[in-house]
Amino acid sequence: MHTTTTPNRTLLIGSLQVIMAGICWGTLGIFSTQLGRLGLDSFAITTLRIVTAGMMVLVLLPSLYRTFLTMRAKEWLSLIVQSLIGVLGMTLCYFYAVSQVGVSMAVALLYTAPVFSLVLAKLILGEQISLKSALLAIVAVIGVACLMAGDTFSLNMGVAVGLLSGLCYSLYGILGKKAMSFNHSTQMVFFSSVAFSAIALLFLPQTFATYQTVSTLPMQAWAYVIGLSLVGTIAPFFLYMTALNKLPATTASVFTIIEPLTAIILAIALLGQPLLPLQMIGVALIIGATLANALIRR
Repeated sequence: MHTTTTPNRTLLIGSLQVIMAGICWGTLGIFSTQLGRLGLDSFAITTLRIVTAGMMVLVLLPSLYRTFLTMRAKEWLSLIVQSLIGVLGMTLCYFYAVSQVGVSMAVALLYTAPVFSLVLAKLILGEQISLKSALLAIVAVIGVACLMAGDTFSLNMGVAVGLLSGLCYSLYGILGKKAMSFNHSTQMVFFSSVAFSAIALLFLPQTFATYQTVSTLPMQAWAYVIGLSLVGTIAPFFLYMTALNKLPATTASVFTIIEPLTAIILAIALLGQPLLPLQMIGVALIIGATLANALIRR
């Protein structure tokens, strides 16, 4: 009896950790919206998220120092590109889309990533595109069309940049696969994802100006910054990577669908950003296609 219960309990704990990670990721739009209401633009919010998280993950540096010493130039380049595109690029595009079209639509546009992944995985990793995956990509595209049609069919900058966030998000996973081909640990990939983008931002004078600006705002601004970095970044990555030790990555990917659902529910409940009926259909199609894609891969 004991031998069958323990694996089931391990799987349950791992699944709950992924669900908690998805809920944490789903709060990003809420924190960024609140900071935007305090007068900060999308670039400033991106800076606060990545640089603050970068300072927090420095605690991992001692355990990774020896690995850094043995890395080749090709490995450094792979991790740096993944960080700048998949973390910095995605965060900047996503927060800009949130400020322009709201959390609900921004997170739906972000979850067009599987559509881009199909093409990019073929081009970069040489993976084959199955008929089922292609059909699901078409369903996701129809979902995006419903979103835009519900918004008086205007292809504005917010929608375009939201789609770009989905492209960057897909590249994060694909470039991460290439990074893992160098046998880097998940801890290493996570650390480098945040750290390299944070280092790049530290070369910009706007970074220090942003923190100066936050110091003049009410104390609640710092609470939003900590929430953005700790609740929306460090905690979900830690939970997700811990869960991967308990259940397969394909199973974990199924549960991450809780992220867009959380973001949309919080946007409607806390920010008063309701969706039109046609937009709700679009969100359902995108999320449904993403979930079906994860189940098929499983």
